[in-house]
Amino acid sequence: MRAVVQNDKSRTCLRRLALGGGAVTLATATLLSGCAGPESVRAPSGQGGPAQPQDPAARRAADHARLAAAARRWGLDQVPLTPPPPPTVKPRITARDGFEVDHQEDWNLPPVFTTIPTRNKVVFLTIDDGAEKDPRFLAMMRELKIPYTAFLSDYLVKDDYAYFRKMRSYGNTLDNHTLHHPYLPGLSYEEQKDEICGMQAVMKKQFGKAPTVFRPPYGNYNQDTLVAAKECGIKYAPIWNEEVFVDHWEYREDDKRLRRGDIVLTHFRGRDDWDGTMVDDMRRFLNKVTREGYAVARLEDYL
Repeated sequence: MRAVVQNDKSRTCLRRLALGGGAVTLATATLLSGCAGPESVRAPSGQGGPAQPQDPAARRAADHARLAAAARRWGLDQVPLTPPPPPTVKPRITARDGFEVDHQEDWNLPPVFTTIPTRNKVVFLTIDDGAEKDPRFLAMMRELKIPYTAFLSDYLVKDDYAYFRKMRSYGNTLDNHTLHHPYLPGLSYEEQKDEICGMQAVMKKQFGKAPTVFRPPYGNYNQDTLVAAKECGIKYAPIWNEEVFVDHWEYREDDKRLRRGDIVLTHFRGRDDWDGTMVDDMRRFLNKVTREGYAVARLEDYL
């Protein structure tokens, strides 16, 4: 049976896991907001929270001022762009050419894809495995209102499910990345099913819902993988078109550029693995996508 193997995924990462291991510049935003951060919007005496402007334009200005303050606080070059509303008609998702398996269409197997078909200038941030649990990352992304999807492997998250519950409570999506992060094409059908369905059971128990989205570890899969995934309730199997690290980007396409609807991968990693933190990684990611005119949208809003 043909295995679909991703050659651009870090083999160092593979070995480590196998062992168990319009943009508005900040200067302009500062002038527009009068250097006002969130703390400068005060509630009238006797009320318990910030006063909410009733006029829509004033509310938008206040929201932008808060985002500008957050962008300065986290060291960004620009204020991240706000994505458009989710599409009312979802795009049709099919397997990327060359990423199909036998009987992909007639068995209605979950498609493997790297880009969402959309005219919107958006990209989608996905974060794999769950090894690093940095509270500053949660705070940064919440303050900046950046959505992302976490693909979790149980052996790396089970020591702190609460961290990911908090992540979900902030509006982010948790999806399936198997129990133990194995090379799935090297396993039998039943072993693959145990890895995927087993993680579905963990997700339902710990987070209240079994997802319909699954990413095969390392982006590697075969027909058995997708048959098993479908049996476990999976409808989509997105991988990625770019990967961002704390110090560089890697690209699937030869022209090395972002495209509308691209799925971007990074990992829950920190100084034990990288020369930097997840905050550093997100700063690199956000500076590039904002500079190039992209907003970060929620993947599941397009599925």
